Amino acid sequence: MRPFLIAANWKMHKSPRDTRDYFTTILPKFEACGVAKDPSFRKIIFFVPALDLQAAADSLKGTHIGWGAQNAHWETKGAFTGENSPAVLAELATPYVLVGHSERRALFGETDEQTGLKVKALHSVGITPLLCVGESLEEREAGRTNEVIVRQLNAGLSQRDATKRVIIAYEPVWAIGTGKVATPEQANDAHAVLRKALAAFGQAVADATPILYGGSVKPDNSAEIAKQPEIDGFLVGGASLETDSFLALCQTPKDRS
Repeated sequence: MRPFLIAANWKMHKSPRDTRDYFTTILPKFEACGVAKDPSFRKIIFFVPALDLQAAADSLKGTHIGWGAQNAHWETKGAFTGENSPAVLAELATPYVLVGHSERRALFGETDEQTGLKVKALHSVGITPLLCVGESLEEREAGRTNEVIVRQLNAGLSQRDATKRVIIAYEPVWAIGTGKVATPEQANDAHAVLRKALAAFGQAVADATPILYGGSVKPDNSAEIAKQPEIDGFLVGGASLETDSFLALCQTPKDRS
């Protein structure tokens, strides 16, 4: 059984002090409602800015809650000013790293091939990648959704270590930060396409890999999205920045029977 996974992407928000304050507030609430007690059933991960990684690690020590970086380079060292080294992230005991987020692709020109190199590099140092895939509005309207997300998936996993784990997030670009949301059925259809494509890497991989939905998920729409059978959780942006809204999302019911 795949766990229901809720991942927070803080993007370029919060300082180390903000990070510590956030966890000081939300951890007792997690404890009170029990959502973070059993990571085999429900797993929570925070992807924080690089300068907040140590604050997150210190705040979450001794809990079942995960944390990770929002980006890494595909080389472990070199003349790559401003980049995060996978080797250094591993030395910091970083468990997870986002790869191929739509903002990395659109704003910084990250290519499908580079996502594959990043997955390979992260696996080589024992870090689990969360690979993001998703189509633009133009691509959806042209009927190319399946083509685009399968291409991105295959490229991202092309050089992976088959013995290592990966998490997938489907994030329709047209539904990120726009207030628009794919219907639960549209999201589930895309997840089903990705699940079928994962089977090319082995049915065991397809069965074990969580596929999250990311695209303006909020407490008022999360329950309907979570009802879809192929959706294993959420990749949450803005709604993760406030403790109350994120706590509500983390309590979204998911029937795993």
